[in-house]
Amino acid sequence: MSSLEKRTISLPGEQAAYIDAKVAAGDYASVSEVVRAGLRALKERDEAVERWLRDEVAPTFDAMVADPSRAMDGTEIAARLKAHHSKRLKDRR
Repeated sequence: MSSLEKRTISLPGEQAAYIDAKVAAGDYASVSEVVRAGLRALKERDEAVERWLRDEVAPTFDAMVADPSRAMDGTEIAARLKAHHSKRLKDRR
């Protein structure tokens, strides 16, 4: 592990209590471990969003710019969503 750097942070009571509960339950050995796990999860989420933007959103945007006829107007989108929702409700019964 790389060298550790100390930080002082302030948390709302609810978050501090959550951390304390995780340590008390034995899920983590220390407050620092809880915070490190949270930061790892945040980093993973940020990386997943970046991958989604790079691999799905940007290519879709580029395709729409290259061929605007692929676009749907709001009325068509609303109709498709309504039909999809109605079908899902019907299938549940």
